[in-house]
Amino acid sequence: MALAANRSGMESVGTGLARIDRNDRRADVYLARPEKRNAMSVELIRDLTAAFERVDADEDVRAVTLLGEGPVLSAGMDLEMMRDRVEPDSDVDRDVFPTLLETVETTRQPTVVGIKRAAPAGAFELTLPCDFRILGRDAKYGLLEVTLGTFPHGGGTQRLPRLVGLSKAKEIVLTGEYVDPEAAERMGLVHEVCADEAVDERAKAFADRLCENAPLALENGKRALNAALETPLDRGLEFERTLARELDDTDDYREGFDARLADREPQFRGE
Repeated sequence: MALAANRSGMESVGTGLARIDRNDRRADVYLARPEKRNAMSVELIRDLTAAFERVDADEDVRAVTLLGEGPVLSAGMDLEMMRDRVEPDSDVDRDVFPTLLETVETTRQPTVVGIKRAAPAGAFELTLPCDFRILGRDAKYGLLEVTLGTFPHGGGTQRLPRLVGLSKAKEIVLTGEYVDPEAAERMGLVHEVCADEAVDERAKAFADRLCENAPLALENGKRALNAALETPLDRGLEFERTLARELDDTDDYREGFDARLADREPQFRGE
């Protein structure tokens, strides 16, 4: 499914709490509830899931950013929604939020999230399935759930150790403190730290760099990397070779080598 016919236009999704801004080969997906600091309600989570499904299906999109409309990425889960749940094992925990995170994680294109001003608790967990994280220098970024009588269970205890190691993950989860941005960069949790007012533009610029590369190579490279921590080495190496062989007969493969030999910029078409 392609996006709307206007390839550089804005598209609201679902109830309007997420939107897609298409910019040539880059798609910017926004949390669009700025009056509530983009706090994640069930409706917002479902709209965001639908937005990622749409960009995943668009063959013209080569990279995706995840951004917050207004001054923050997200204040996290809507606290009133979480407080007023009738059943502890609600659809939010069991279905709606996990579906969003899996959708982000399995999006074909590389994803870049801009973390400005605030991304605590559930918003922190939302950033973990993204491939690249750009963090604001003054952002409130951490897993606070132990201070609220629970612990992060939207993937925080499982995805975070794979990014920073078990010891650092325990520190972040069990202290419930915000992570110092410079420390987050040193431990490999985020890829870049910059001024908060520059976060969105830096995320877009990073995504634009990715858009210059061959889209099929980006997709297969991401698939191989995502399998690395879940697959024994021998099977991982075979999977890597299989994905590489899929590219051997593509026009982009030939274009990449022809361009390098001719000392010109390649013109990749995803074919």
